[in-house]
Amino acid sequence: EQESEDDIHSSRSSLDRQSHHRANTTVHVCWYRNTSVSMTDHSVAVENQLSGYLLRKFKNSNGWQKLWVVFTNFCLFFYKTHQDDYPLASLPLLGYTVSSPVEADGIQKDYVFKLQFKSHVYFFRAESKYTFER
Repeated sequence: EQESEDDIHSSRSSLDRQSHHRANTTVHVCWYRNTSVSMTDHSVAVENQLSGYLLRKFKNSNGWQKLWVVFTNFCLFFYKTHQDDYPLASLPLLGYTVSSPVEADGIQKDYVFKLQFKSHVYFFRAESKYTFER
């Protein structure tokens, strides 16, 4: 699947069209993924919410976009800054695997992790070792 730098902004227009905003809720999860979540996993997820800046790499460029990211309810929510009221986009993480990039990915930066679900691949870079480990 091709991706451009405009993709992260495409969710904004769909959010603007919604009459009731549903960000940061478990209701707002991809409709096409059937995954069970145990009550224990759900409890752990609620207790382990994170937020901070991450850099996101686009497939078709060498650039990285700095985004405020909130991880909650098995989902990443992307904001331009920590002061924004509504996310630019969201990424439900059920079914994704987390790994380090391999040499074939061509990423020569520190503190980078790879999120992958089938053919969907995303690279994120933390600004410090502490943030990367979290």
